[in-house]
Amino acid sequence: MPATPPSPTATTGVAVPPAPQALAPATPRTRPRSAVVFGVIALVLIGLNLRAGITGASALLHDLQAVLGYGALVAAIIPSIPTLCFAMAGAATSWLTGRLGVEKAILLALAMLAGGLLLRAIPSTGMLVAGSVVGMSGLAVCNVAMPSFIREHFAARTSLMTAVYTVTMTTGGTLTSVAVVPLAQALGSPSAAVGAIGIAAFAAFLGFLPVALHAHRNTVRTSAGHVSPWPLLRTRKGLLLTAIFTLQALLAYALLSWFPYMLTTMGMSASESGLMFGVMQLVSVPAGMVLIAIGSRPRMLRPAFYLVSITMLVGIAALLLLPTDLAVIPAVLLGFGLGIFPLVMVMISRSGTSTAETTALSTLAQSSGYLLATAGPFGMGLLHSATGGWTLPLLLLLGLAVVQIVVAHLLTGRALTGGR
Repeated sequence: MPATPPSPTATTGVAVPPAPQALAPATPRTRPRSAVVFGVIALVLIGLNLRAGITGASALLHDLQAVLGYGALVAAIIPSIPTLCFAMAGAATSWLTGRLGVEKAILLALAMLAGGLLLRAIPSTGMLVAGSVVGMSGLAVCNVAMPSFIREHFAARTSLMTAVYTVTMTTGGTLTSVAVVPLAQALGSPSAAVGAIGIAAFAAFLGFLPVALHAHRNTVRTSAGHVSPWPLLRTRKGLLLTAIFTLQALLAYALLSWFPYMLTTMGMSASESGLMFGVMQLVSVPAGMVLIAIGSRPRMLRPAFYLVSITMLVGIAALLLLPTDLAVIPAVLLGFGLGIFPLVMVMISRSGTSTAETTALSTLAQSSGYLLATAGPFGMGLLHSATGGWTLPLLLLLGLAVVQIVVAHLLTGRALTGGR
C-alpha cells in the first residue's frame, strides 16, 4: 500500500482548513471547435475594449474640462481613476474568480465596463466620475483575469494568444484616440463621444456570452485550491513581477493620460495632438509583436527588455527637449516603449504552477502595481498645475525609466536561470 502523506497539522502543528468547493471547468481531452472559435472572437473583442475607455477620455480631457467646468483637482483625479480602480477592484479578482469561475467573472466585468462607459454620456461631472469608476472597475477584473483565461483556454498557445490580446487592446486604444475627437465634433458633445465607447464594450459582452454559457454547461464541482496572492510578494519572482508591472504601468498611464493634453498646452490643436496620440499607440502594436518575437527566443528575453526600456527613456528625453513641431519623434519612441506590456503579460501568463497561482500572481502584480502607478497620472496633473509646465513631471518620469531598466535586468536574470 502507498504511504499516506502526513497531514498539514502533523507537519506544521497548525490546522489547515480544507480547500473550498468551487466551480472549475471540466477538462475534456479536446475542446469543441466552436468553443475555440468563440474563445478567440471573445479574446479579440475584449482586447479591443481594454484601453478604449481610457484613451478616449484622455484625448478629450481638455474639451471635457472646458464644457463641464471642473477645476484642477478634479482634472487631476479623473485620469487617476483607472489605476485606482485597477488596484482596488483588481485585488478582489482572485476571490471573484474563485467564487464564480474565470468566465463568469469576466462576463460580469464586461457588463460593468459597458454600463459605466455608457453612463459617461450624461453631460455631468458626477456622471463622468461615477461612470469612470464603474467602468474601470469592470476593466480591472478583465485585466487581472485575462492571463488566467488565456492559460486555461489556450494553454498550448500562451504567447500567441497573449500577443493577439495585447495587440487588439492597443489597436482598440489607438483607433479610439484617433476617432473620438472627430466624433465629439460630429455629435457636438465630448460627453456623448466618451459615452459612445460603451457600445463597443456592450458588443464585447455579447461576444463573450457564448463562452460563459459553454463554461457554465461544462463545469463540475471540484476542489479548487485558492492561492492567496499576498504571500507571493515575499518571493523574489512575486516582488520583481510586481515591480516591473508597477513601473511600466506608471510610465504608461502617465503618458496615456496626459500626452495629448500636454501637446495641446504646448500649442498644438486638439485634432493634431489626438493624431500624435494615435501615432504613439499605433507604433506600440507592431512593437509588442516584435518584442514578443524577440523575447520568445532562447536567451533573448533580457535584450528585449533592454531595448524597450531604453527606448522609453530616450522617448521621454525627446519629449522634454524637442520642439512641438517634432512631436512625432517622441510619439514613435514612446509608442515603442509601450510595447513592454505584452512582454510582462507573457511572463505573468507563464508564471505559476497552476491557473490559481497564475491568477494570484496576476492579482498581486496588477493590484499592487496599479495602486502605486496611480501616482503617475495624478502626480503629473498636480505638478503641472503647481509649476505651470511639464519639465519637472517629465524629469521624474525620466528617473523612473532608469529604474525600470534596473528592475528588468534583475527580473530577466532570474527568468533566464529559472529562479523563483
